[in-house]
Amino acid sequence: MGMSTITAARIYKGQLSGNNGEEYQLVYEKFPNIGLSKTYNVDKQVPDSAGTATAMFTGVKSNYYMLGLDSNAQYGVCDNQRNKRSRLDSIMKWAQVAGKDTGVVTTTRVTHATPAALYAHSNHRDWECDSEIPLKYRDCIKDIARQLVEDEPAKNFKVILGGGQKQLGIPVEPNDDDSCNRTDGRNLLHTWMEGRQNSLFVNNTGDLMNANVDKLDYLMGIFSPGHMPYALERDHGPNGSPSLQNMTAQAIKMLSKSSTGFVLMVEGGRIDHAHHANYAKMALHEASELADAVDYAVANTNPRETLIIVTADHSHAFTMNGYPNRGNDILGYANKSVVDNPYETLTYANGPGYYTHLVSNSSDCSSNLWRVIPEEERKQSRYRHFSPYYLEDETHGGEDVPVFSTGPSSYLLTGVFEQNYIAHVMGYAACMGPPGKYCEDVNIGMLVSPSASSSHSVTAMSALFIPALTLSIGALYKR
Repeated sequence: MGMSTITAARIYKGQLSGNNGEEYQLVYEKFPNIGLSKTYNVDKQVPDSAGTATAMFTGVKSNYYMLGLDSNAQYGVCDNQRNKRSRLDSIMKWAQVAGKDTGVVTTTRVTHATPAALYAHSNHRDWECDSEIPLKYRDCIKDIARQLVEDEPAKNFKVILGGGQKQLGIPVEPNDDDSCNRTDGRNLLHTWMEGRQNSLFVNNTGDLMNANVDKLDYLMGIFSPGHMPYALERDHGPNGSPSLQNMTAQAIKMLSKSSTGFVLMVEGGRIDHAHHANYAKMALHEASELADAVDYAVANTNPRETLIIVTADHSHAFTMNGYPNRGNDILGYANKSVVDNPYETLTYANGPGYYTHLVSNSSDCSSNLWRVIPEEERKQSRYRHFSPYYLEDETHGGEDVPVFSTGPSSYLLTGVFEQNYIAHVMGYAACMGPPGKYCEDVNIGMLVSPSASSSHSVTAMSALFIPALTLSIGALYKR
């Protein structure tokens, strides 16, 4: 969720409200502090989500496609001793050691790169199922789904909400999801349920929203075989999938019972997926859904006790261009000249939209290369915006991404900084993990108002969404 996505999402959400759009403000744009995060991986100029999420959540930059391991570990190669030396603890581990409750909310699979960086240690982000790990390494490392339910810190999560039934070995009806299947016969839901008192598993909106969180110690909701449906396509009924705001609301209610504080990660990860497919409308709507989730978190936490951070793990090759008139449909054309062929305000540097726009007789150099797309086609949710260079999946962007923050210690997130610095600020603000050693009583006045009895933190990211950030992530914690 880079700057171009934020700007376009602002206009999109404003236009949904019946306004021109340019003057609209997303809730997190009202935060008093903003900084820029440098997103490169140790080995990549333009990053992937695994390495960036590892940086944000552990305080250590890592390599492309690596989860919870520093850059000394080998990509795609499990060496037990090297992995032990390279293992990194995340903010979730820090929080649990400090006695705080923890949870994760995502619109992706709960084993996908960004949420997995909170708990998994893997030489390859795709090792979500046992079937994805090369045979020679299956005795060396657990798949990511097993790490979620069997190992710390994830087995201690009080809340797990997202997609990924297939990765957990939960039986599903035949479907078109192409993500991995388990081949070891394990149903990891049974593993998660075993020995847990006051636990509940849900798989639809009705059961999630009707859950009596006051009587629960553990809540798991897995709502789809793979990633959750895009918001524009989900079933809004009680038997369908919940919105990101629905999940965020129940997670906050669940975790706020803790007297010692909590950490919650919330990700609007399908922003990232829509961009990879050149689905600009879908991406902006997912970004709008993220803003709704942040809005709920802001409205339901104490601003004097809550550090809220909204950021992304990386950007996308997504551009807002041309000279469209004020109030022009953000999904529309930047020009409608009779002389010139129209071009779109929102375009991509690469991706599958190339063939959507290429004319069938493009081998004839005397003709125009690009189609003029009928309006009926352009209004479809899965319409692909223009890309001049074909790739099966659009790439990430490498520019710095904004970091919006408010609340205790948010002043530390201004200027331009390395992405892994974010974890250190969260640890310092909540007095947890290695940064917590700098958070002694002598410094407490720097962190919270003297009248504040506790401190929370919320981090929201797009990957991103964040989406992935990609990705968007949220963390709340109380001291």
